[in-house]
Amino acid sequence: MTFNRRNDRNVERETSEFEEKMLFVNRTSKTYQGGRRFRFAALVILGDRNGRVGMGIGKAKEVPVAIEKAKSIARKNMIMVPVENGTIPHEIVGENSTSRVLLKPAGPGTGVIAGTVPRSIAELAGITNMLSKELGSRNKVNVAYAVFDGFKNLRTAKQVRALRGTEAAQATGGAQ
Repeated sequence: MTFNRRNDRNVERETSEFEEKMLFVNRTSKTYQGGRRFRFAALVILGDRNGRVGMGIGKAKEVPVAIEKAKSIARKNMIMVPVENGTIPHEIVGENSTSRVLLKPAGPGTGVIAGTVPRSIAELAGITNMLSKELGSRNKVNVAYAVFDGFKNLRTAKQVRALRGTEAAQATGGAQ
C-alpha cells in the first residue's frame, strides 16, 4: 500500500465543519544568480454560515502548501459575528492600515451588496442582508483585516445593555 498525501487531505476536508473560500493567491519572485525563485501567499476564509468565521494568510514555496497553512491559521483565528435576522446589529466602520470598510445592516431580501472580499466574509459568517463600501485602499489583505475589525467590534443590544448595567432598569421599567 502506498502513502498518498493528497488523498489524506481530501478525507480531512470532507469531515471539516467549515466551508472554505480562497480569495486570492499572490506570487512573488526574487532573482538569484541561477534564475528566479517564486513564493506564494494565499488568503483563505473559513466559516460555518452560523456566525463563526476565520481568516488566514499562508506563505510557502508551493501553492497547495500555502493554502493548507492559510486554512490552519484561519482555524486558529475564528471570531463570532452577531447575526440578527440575517443581518448585522448596527452600522460600523472597520479599519486596518489605510483601508476602511463601512458595514451597514440591510432589510430582508436585500442580499449582500459588497465587494469581493467583504461579500465572501459576510456570506461565510451567515449574513444574508448587508451593505458595505470599501473606503481608502482596496488592497485585498487590508480590506479583509478591516472587515474582521468591524465584525469584532459589533455588539448586540443585549450586550450593550449588560455592559452599561441597564439590564435591571429595563426589566423593571425604571426611569431613564
